[in-house]
Amino acid sequence: MKYLHTMVRVSSIEESLRFYGEGLGLVESHRIENEKGRFTLVFLHAPGDENAKVELTYNWDPEDYTGGRNFGHLAYRVENIYALCQHLQDMGYTIHRPPRDGHMAFVKSPDGISVELLQDGNLEAQEPWASMPNTGTW
Repeated sequence: MKYLHTMVRVSSIEESLRFYGEGLGLVESHRIENEKGRFTLVFLHAPGDENAKVELTYNWDPEDYTGGRNFGHLAYRVENIYALCQHLQDMGYTIHRPPRDGHMAFVKSPDGISVELLQDGNLEAQEPWASMPNTGTW
């Protein structure tokens, strides 16, 4: 058995690529446009980790997606959790569970998919993160 990818449905390719690409730093490996099925698939991976892909599925016909939290979450090991959380926050994304302990944080995609960020190694607790409260759900 071999892990292939995780699929999440998205309502906007542009907004999703801004979050997953520009925000998290994932790289697009390939894309499939299917006119007959009326969908687009965009495959992304972390730099240097092409074997663990996320498939963004965009259905061309409008559809409401609810219950993103029911999916669970995606998780990524990161080089500097404070820098990435600051970058995402500067882009306008809410850090729902701040990295108070220097180890773990949660943020959501534009479609409500929870993304867990885990620090590679340990960083000492830093302000303003150490005293930031949780926001909403993650």
